[in-house]
Amino acid sequence: MCRWTWSLLLLLWSGCEGQAQVENHVTFLPGTFQNVNISQNETVQAVVTRIPPEVAFITLQYHTLYHNATLSYTRVPVQGLSLTAADSGLLSALQPGQTLVSLFLSSPDEETVAGTGVILSYSSTEPLPGACNIEFSLDVDPNVYVRYNLYETSIRFAPANLGYERGQTPPACDMSTGTSTRWRLEYDVYRYFLPENDLSESSLFSGFQAVGDIRGMTASGRLVMTLKSTDKTTMVFSSIPGQGVIYSVIVRDPVLNSSASYVPAHTYACSFASTLDGCQTLGKISTKVFFTIAGLAGLFVCFFGHRFFKCEMFCMGFSFAAFFFFVLITRTTQLDYDLRLAVSAVVGVVGGVVLVMSWWRFGSVMACVVVVGLMLGFLVASIVLFTPLGDLDVFRNSDVVFWVTFCCIMVTFPLFFMRWPREGNITTCGVVGAYAVVLAANAYVYTSLSYITLNVLKRFLNNNFSAVFTDAPFQAIDYAMITVWAVLGVGGVVLQLYRERSRPFFPPSPYLMWLQERERRKTNVLDPSHHVPSLPGRLMEQARQLVRRREPAGEHTPLLL
Repeated sequence: MCRWTWSLLLLLWSGCEGQAQVENHVTFLPGTFQNVNISQNETVQAVVTRIPPEVAFITLQYHTLYHNATLSYTRVPVQGLSLTAADSGLLSALQPGQTLVSLFLSSPDEETVAGTGVILSYSSTEPLPGACNIEFSLDVDPNVYVRYNLYETSIRFAPANLGYERGQTPPACDMSTGTSTRWRLEYDVYRYFLPENDLSESSLFSGFQAVGDIRGMTASGRLVMTLKSTDKTTMVFSSIPGQGVIYSVIVRDPVLNSSASYVPAHTYACSFASTLDGCQTLGKISTKVFFTIAGLAGLFVCFFGHRFFKCEMFCMGFSFAAFFFFVLITRTTQLDYDLRLAVSAVVGVVGGVVLVMSWWRFGSVMACVVVVGLMLGFLVASIVLFTPLGDLDVFRNSDVVFWVTFCCIMVTFPLFFMRWPREGNITTCGVVGAYAVVLAANAYVYTSLSYITLNVLKRFLNNNFSAVFTDAPFQAIDYAMITVWAVLGVGGVVLQLYRERSRPFFPPSPYLMWLQERERRKTNVLDPSHHVPSLPGRLMEQARQLVRRREPAGEHTPLLL
């Protein structure tokens, strides 16, 4: 009886233990990435053994696609000794004779988490990332923190300290600013773009395995800027929703010629958890409809814009009015995006009609050419400042310098168009019309070319966007779209120049033609149309015939003999 009682108690204890936490061990080899799955109600003990004596500290980093994972110094996570994030890392300073380190991974949201991790080791001559932290919860915080919104993505990190031998006291962080202190350290900020249109877990893990350490990031990543210890440990970039980006910081000691890597972090500038407008459903239906119609109109203008001049004027007026009205209502109201887009489209239609009617009434070709030249100037200025030239400090530190440069480039083209109006108009039709096709393609397949004008729009809408780095990735899809843009643009320009070579430069104004025709009828009495009654007279005559009593059929006059 007693034996059965003990067996029952043992069974109940085992069941409770299974419901609480199950612990697994994963042994890491320094510098080698390892995929680790964390099940629900499970704690994974990450162990690294046989640590060489010359290693003074190690960092463990763990990355998931979007689920949070908790990385802790203790088996039970405690505030200040653990970090919960999609990209988490901890730094462990080693004691003399220590050859083994254990850290713990768990899932805070009671769901299975898949991720990849790596342990990196550093010697005493290399800097300690985040060792002078006074901002974040960890005492030593080697992490890069990423935040994003629609306009910008910012990264922050804690300052580093100089390395030291095992068992020694860490150098003071802020006792002095001499060359023997941490103020001599420099921070290289890197950015690595993941493959476009790829939100898969395997793509992210492959990216981290490529740039997770110093050698990989310096070889494959792009150095954005080097910060001094006196600079703020924060940087701001342009958000690219749906595009995966890995950010990393490498701290360097120029005196000892050594370096160490912070724990890199990634973002897609969108939410995987949102069912509406999340990463999987970035393109709104209204945006796709709007830009699909714009792309079809652009394709027509690209090849037939100059021939059908009124249609071209309508499209140019629509673009100008819709763009600037969208900026206006976005800055001054809190309307929903779909409503703003619809109202902007209505105002764009009004703008297009106004431009067409102004040409119809006044017949001023130069006024229309100025509008067309401003359109091409806007696009060219956006292209120039989309290049690395736009990331120069002179443009990032001053909105005035940026907008003056932008406007100078923009107004240059109308001046040339006044000398060659037909050629300038046809060139605008080809270049701008082909770019509208690229924007239509971007509504379905992401391409960085859309940020040529989107960066300018963001700068209109966000007062703090000037400090943002605006470079975007250029990958296979972008080169394909550049080819499409070039082929359509050149083809449209050449075709229209060839077809219009023997025709008048611009079609005459319908209203002026009507005035000339009316004057001709008044002065030419031999013209049969001169004797045609006026329109009011013809209408009155038709009205009289409707009310006039009809005479009976038959002969009523006497016969003439």
